[in-house]
Amino acid sequence: MRREMTSYRGPRAQEGVMLLEALIGILLFTVGILALVGLQASMIRATNDVQYRSEATYLANQIIGRIWLDRTNVANYAHRPTGGGATCDPTGADGTNAVTTAWLTTVTSTLPGATAAMQQIVVDTTAAANNRVTVRVCWRGPQDAAPRNIVATANIN
Repeated sequence: MRREMTSYRGPRAQEGVMLLEALIGILLFTVGILALVGLQASMIRATNDVQYRSEATYLANQIIGRIWLDRTNVANYAHRPTGGGATCDPTGADGTNAVTTAWLTTVTSTLPGATAAMQQIVVDTTAAANNRVTVRVCWRGPQDAAPRNIVATANIN
């Protein structure tokens, strides 16, 4: 007489499966929440970067507008006009114009990590350049390894 071996899984074999499914569901939910938190952190960093860039652009346009108002004294607005080595490390004489120094104070108080020595206003008054003014605004965000900058150029005539 031969007996066939069959395994019978009754209600007792199913115990704990629902608990296991619930734990897996909680794990998946937790992973999703952690991904959303990470995404939010990167979105906050990107928003801060956009804010600093828009403020720097506004500040560059602000000094160009002030220079436009005083077209006869364009050369007086120069600040650290020679290249120097790296970006945001210009050399040359500091600007002594009252408008320039007030603008530099605004830049350093508005942008994080910005110093007056990092900013640059180059004024080219040659006939070929047609009073070209180039403004470089530099800053260093809280988590930036290197300074960031924007450059605005305008011909003042």
